[in-house]
Formats: sequence, C-alpha cells, structure tokens
Amino acid sequence: MLKKKYHGLGLFSGGLDSILALKLIQRQGLNILGIHFYSPFFGAPEKIDYWEKLYGLELLGVDISKEYLSMLLGNVKHGLGKVLNPCVDCKILMLKKVKKMLSMYGASFIVSGEVLGQRPMSQRRDTLFLILKEAGVSDILLRPLTALNLPSTRVEDLGLVDRQKLLGIKGRGRKAQLELARQLGLEEIPSPAGGCLLTDPEMGKRYLMLISKISSPLSIDFLLCKVGRQFWWGNKWLIIGRNKEDNESLIKLSSSEDIILKIKDFPGPLGLARKGTNWSKEDLTLAASFLLVFAPKVRQSGHTEFGVLFLREKESTEVCAGLKNRKDFFWKEPEWDEKKKKLLLRSV
Repeated sequence: MLKKKYHGLGLFSGGLDSILALKLIQRQGLNILGIHFYSPFFGAPEKIDYWEKLYGLELLGVDISKEYLSMLLGNVKHGLGKVLNPCVDCKILMLKKVKKMLSMYGASFIVSGEVLGQRPMSQRRDTLFLILKEAGVSDILLRPLTALNLPSTRVEDLGLVDRQKLLGIKGRGRKAQLELARQLGLEEIPSPAGGCLLTDPEMGKRYLMLISKISSPLSIDFLLCKVGRQFWWGNKWLIIGRNKEDNESLIKLSSSEDIILKIKDFPGPLGLARKGTNWSKEDLTLAASFLLVFAPKVRQSGHTEFGVLFLREKESTEVCAGLKNRKDFFWKEPEWDEKKKKLLLRSV
C-alpha cells in the first residue's frame, strides 16, 4: 500500500510550540505529517488520535527507544542538562531520524517548533546552528515560529513556504504563542511544563541509580523506574507498589524472570524483585519482610508474622515473613549523586 505524500514532516511533541509550528505551515495550504517520537522518557502515543481530532493535524507515532538509549548510554556528545537530559543530542537524533523518513512520504522539508532563546541549553543561537550542521538538515529544516530571526532556508528561497507568513518569536515568554493559539482557534492549550522525565530531579535519581547498578539497562527497566517506590540493596532492585495502579503496572511490566511478592490474606502493595542478580531465599525473605512495612492492614492486624507468596510464571512458593521496623533493613531509596553523573558523562 502506497503511503500518502506530504510536503513536509514535522516534529510533534504535543507541546504548544510544536502544535503552532505545524499549524502555521498547514495554514499555507501545505500537507504536513507530524512525527511524535516516544521513549521511556517522553511521548504519549496513546493520545495521538485525540490530538489529531483536537488540533486538526495528521500525526504518526514512532518508537525511538532503541536509538535513544544507545545515545544516552554511549554517545552523548554535547553534555547533559541539570539532571540527565541530553537536549542537544536528543534534537540531533530526532532530526536525523526524520530526515531518513522524508523520502518515504515524498516530503522535502522538516518543521520544528524551536524558538530562539527559549531554552538555555538547546535553543541558543549557536546551538541552533550546531544542531543544523550535525543533523545534516541545514537546507531543509524550517523553524516557523522563529524563522525571521534566522537566515532563510532553501524551502523559503524556492517559494514553497512563504517567509512573510512566518514569525520572529524569541525569548522565554509565551505571550506571542498564546496570542497565535487564540488566532488559530485552539480549544486546548497544553501546559508549558516540560514533558521529558530526564529533566525531572526525582526521576533523575532513579535513572542514575539504575545506570550505575546495571551495565546495560533495557527500555523496560526505565519504564519500571516510573512505578511505585524504588529500593536498592547492592545490585538487588526491589520495587513496591503504592496503590492499585502501581500493582497493576508491576504485573504488566514484569518478565518471566522477575519475582512478584504478594502478601497472603491481606490487601496491600505488591513487590517486584527484578531479575539481573541472584536472589537467594534469604534475600527474598528479607524483601518480603520489608514489603510488610508498607502494608497498613498488616501493621494494624496485631500479628507479627505473615505469609508472603513468591510468584514467577506459573510457580508459587510461600515464606513466613516477620514484621519489623523499616530502620532494620538495608534497602535504600535512590539519591542524587553528582559524582555518578560525572562518571556517566566520562563513560560516554
């Protein structure tokens, strides 16, 4: 089946700037396909249908997890932000990926929602030109919201896009974007909050701990980092659900090699003993006792010992675990460590 042809492909994050950039080009009568990249750290492919109807755009979700992890864990050239965000390398990676997709859709240019001066790491003038060069898109990348602050592109010079209908927004304010959204009749304005979890300090602690403990973490490992309470004892990784949603996520994300811990006869959190290290029966019994600390019904029962089930695939075993105080355990929550971050940068 032949793919539909488009004049251009655009980076679509779901944020306001990406929406406006695509709408500006669409308003010139050009067919634009928005590419929504997603990974364990950003993206919401489940919202694509909703966005298409809400904003009148055509969108395509593309999983970039494999390429992104390869870059993050071994090929960050331009440094990390305050947390673990490789913003410049991220943009270069996405633009390279979109460039390879152009011929598939008969497209001749790429659209991005970047605004000069909006972000200190990736949207300075020098960085914008660095990204153009390293991604190999100098002659085909159009930044409609800030185009008048930059040299014209070949797309504009050839008349495919009318430069006079592009904008010259710059700086960190959103007044111009909000006014444009009003003019375009957008019914819903996305929050300005960043959508990448690598910029979040709390998630950064979890990711940094994972990277320092596991030599080759998988995409699923980073997804598990988002669930429940996280604890480490050496290289042993234990995740404990906080609510029903967490418990369901642990079951959904668990592999056949993981062990699910379930308190017998009492409602409460599930635990997940992640594969990758050898869990002895003693280790698992200690993990079971630690799980009891986070079960209110258990603590209120007046009992001191409880049955805990270990579930793996179709196997089920049971141990008797004692209720102790949290301070009696060696399990530690992830903490931020600037030295580990520097080691990560040095390793890549």
